[in-house]
Formats: sequence, structure tokens, C-alpha cells
Amino acid sequence: MELNRRTVMAGAAAAGLAATTLGTGSAQAATGPGGRKPVKEVFGTLADGTKVYRWSLENGGTRLKVLSYGGIVQSLEIPDRHGRYANVSLGYDNLAAYVAGTTFFGATIGRYGNRIAGGRFTLDGKQYQLSVNDGVNSLHGGAKGFNTKVWDVEPFTSGSDVGLHLYYTSVDGEMGYPGTLKTKVTFTLNRHGDWRIDYEATTDRPTVVNLTNHTYYNLAGEGSGTIYDHELWLAARRYTPTDPGLIPTGEQAKVAGTPFDFSRPKPIGRDIRTGHPQLVTAKGYDHNFVLDKGVTARPEHMATLRDPGSGRTLKIFTDQPGVQFYSGNFLDGTLVGPSGRTYRQGDGLCLETQHFPDSPNHASFPSTVLRPGQTYRTSTIHRFSA
Repeated sequence: MELNRRTVMAGAAAAGLAATTLGTGSAQAATGPGGRKPVKEVFGTLADGTKVYRWSLENGGTRLKVLSYGGIVQSLEIPDRHGRYANVSLGYDNLAAYVAGTTFFGATIGRYGNRIAGGRFTLDGKQYQLSVNDGVNSLHGGAKGFNTKVWDVEPFTSGSDVGLHLYYTSVDGEMGYPGTLKTKVTFTLNRHGDWRIDYEATTDRPTVVNLTNHTYYNLAGEGSGTIYDHELWLAARRYTPTDPGLIPTGEQAKVAGTPFDFSRPKPIGRDIRTGHPQLVTAKGYDHNFVLDKGVTARPEHMATLRDPGSGRTLKIFTDQPGVQFYSGNFLDGTLVGPSGRTYRQGDGLCLETQHFPDSPNHASFPSTVLRPGQTYRTSTIHRFSA
């Protein structure tokens, strides 16, 4: 399936650009018709002297902070059933930790979300060798993926929406990928507090692309303990089992009768230690779930995550055919979050909307090929309540 079958139009979030850049430092935020105008402040400076900025958005009860480095979600605050706010995303309070980190906390991922076997794929009869950074495989775009780049950021207000347009151009051959890829990612908060991500990209040569966001969620608040009591529902009757390197085998296995069945809401920790071979291999859940809906013309509801203690609930809508559910298996207690508390195994989880891992090497998987003249467009919406 070529890309034109999975291309969707971005919504109104992509319109109404207001390109006025706010001042650095602790700028004051004016109140617009919907939410606060984006506020810009210096977050840190890279070794080469490049300044990294943090942009703060607030609308509809949701507070979002995004870094120009890596397009990273540095903080995501939402209220519980009593109206008390907590940051529900894992991350750091300083730039150096993000630069040194290997966990992709909150990052915009590209060119290719998830793994490609051996860091190799063949397109139009030519084999390409990518940057290898996960054993013998390529993970999340390679050693210097989009999560390590400084993005150009333009704030906007459009009606009652507030948001950011992020731009990055990946040159031909970067991390081994063919074609110059011009990428635009839009973060929007609407008046209901929904956080929408719209991805857009074009290329001058045939290439593959699979963009996603790598926010780790703990709806009880980052640093509060594990997410094993969170209840998860996924609209997925199949998943893609992996080999020991966490590369899909090509099978789309049924979840029924296995620990991978989230077709009815259940606590994440209920089956995570059952000894299922796939859970042993990944040290928990780190698998692509095949969404029942497939590729759709607009985002559809496919996941619900709920923390019973706080009442916070996250519903995710996407037009993508898959979601990578990762249960924070490799957090080992060596990382410290903004709360001053360490992150241990299971202290956060990711729900990365995507095309399938290693798709370029599996003809039976939905295609991730992008060709000149086509535009890659995909959208994911995060809806919060308590």
C-alpha cells in the first residue's frame, strides 16, 4: 500500500499561523479568546552555543511545555478529579540530561519511529544502510535522530486554539536515509484542552518516513510510582510478535487468550509478569498493536488510559494503523525527574501512534514509502478528563 492511501488532511490546527515571536526570558502571556498565547523562555544552551527555548501553552485546562530541542514535551500538566494539577509526563528539568539521555522522553521521533532490522532496507531495488544505535538495529531514526535536532518554532493562535509549528529539514543521506525531508509538526491545544499533533513532510527522493511522539505517561504524576494499576483499553485484536531484538517477525497474532488482550480495560500490571515468552523477551510490553480500524481518513478513538486513583483519563485518537505500547521496561532507577524522584521499571508508559516497526522490510505491513510529489500527513489527538 503506497502512501497516497494513508495520507490524511491535517485539520484547522494547521491554519491561521501567527508568526510573531515572543521575547526570551520570563515573558508575560496575554490572554486570547481561547487560551494563553505561547510563552517563550530560554531553557539552556548547547555546547556549540545554540540556545534552546521552552515554549509554554495553556488552554482548556491543559498546560503543555515544549522544547525546541528534539521537539520534546518537557511537561504536560492536567488536573485530577479534584482539580489538582500534576505533570503526567516523564522528563528532566535541565537540557544536559536530555542531550545525554537515551530514553527519548517526550521527543518528536523521526525519520522513522521504532526499529528497522539491521538498519537496512531496500527501496526501488537499492539497499540503504542506516545509522545503527540499538544493537545491530536502527531505532527511532538512528544515533542522531530528530529527537537530537533543534527545531525552528513558530507560535500561533487561531480562533480559540493556541499552538506551535515546529520545522526541521533533514538533508539527503542524514542517518543514511535517502532524500531531503522537509518536516512540519504542529502542536495544538484547543479550548477543551485536547492536545493535537499534526505531522507533515515532503521529500525530493523516494524515502521512508514514520513520525511519532515518545511521551511517557504516568497519570498519577511523574515520580509517583508505577503505572501498573493504570487501566488500559486498546481497539486491537492483533499485535506483531517480535524476535529477541524486538524486531517484528511478520506475524500478526491474535491477542485473545494472551496477556496482550486489552480489548476490555484491565490494569497494566495484571498480566505483565505471567512469563509469556514475548513479555520475557521485552521485559514487559514493548509491542506494536494492530489497530482494528486500520488506516483511516481522520483520527478515530483507539486507546483509553485511566488512573483510578486520580481519576485522570487519556483518550487517544489517530488515523494511523498501529500503536506501540511500551511499559517503561528499561527504566532502571538511574534517571531523576523534575520531581527529584528516580524513575524505575514501569514508572511510565508510551502509546506511540505509528505505522508498524520494520515496515520497509515487510511487504505485508502498511507501506511507509513517501515519494516526490506526495505529502505525508497524519494526526493524533490526546483528550484528557477526570
